[in-house]
Amino acid sequence: MYSLPAIALKYLRYRMTASSGRGHGIHSPFVYDLTRKVLDDRLPVDASGRIEALRKRLRHDRRVLHVEDLGAGSVAGVGAVRAVADIARSAAKPARYGRLLHRTAAYLGCRSAIELGTSLGLSTCYLATVPGMQEVLTLEGSEAVLRAAEEHFREMGLSNVRTLRGDFFQTLGQALSEMPHPALVFFDGNHRYEPTMAYFRQCLAHAGEGTVFIFDDIHWSAGMEKAWDEIRHHPRVRCTIDLFFLGIVLFRSEFREKQHFTIRY
Repeated sequence: MYSLPAIALKYLRYRMTASSGRGHGIHSPFVYDLTRKVLDDRLPVDASGRIEALRKRLRHDRRVLHVEDLGAGSVAGVGAVRAVADIARSAAKPARYGRLLHRTAAYLGCRSAIELGTSLGLSTCYLATVPGMQEVLTLEGSEAVLRAAEEHFREMGLSNVRTLRGDFFQTLGQALSEMPHPALVFFDGNHRYEPTMAYFRQCLAHAGEGTVFIFDDIHWSAGMEKAWDEIRHHPRVRCTIDLFFLGIVLFRSEFREKQHFTIRY
């Protein structure tokens, strides 16, 4: 992982060089429309109030969980004991990125999603509450964290979420056999180069014209930046959007030539 000052410097450079989030200077009609209808965080997300109320409560939840760590960037160290409040503050994606996931899936008409990295389930809730979303299959390495997330899904009344617990190298294959054509895959579980590329290649075999991949923390480390660069240049990838903390990958054939965008968000 880069140091916090290094990430701050990279973020400053990104802000200075990225295209406007209003769509100005973006010549792709598809990406222009996406910036106007997805990246504008003023657009409402109906479920956000309930999900953020859950987040607020979890930030004060002193329950202690025994957490297994199966990869870099996960919620704790090996065999660590963590309070739910600490996980909610340090591991859960901020609200604006949860809303972004929701709006992206809604805009693209996604009906199914695989999520690598459940954590406390807040991002899962944002995906599961997308109108028309039939199923979200979410994978988590830590049993204690997953059990807590499942409580939250029941509390939110989500019947379209299924969970798989274990190392992603085993559970991702099972997930793809049960959902062979996911409309969206959210990679948020192991922030290292080799696993990220392995998961990408595994999911790529199941990606279709309308599939979208979303990668978390693409500038988190040198390894993640290397992975993001290789993903951008893969022959099947037609368009990528760098939002600094998230990277969006599209396979749409309407992009006859590869297009890569860095957009301020």
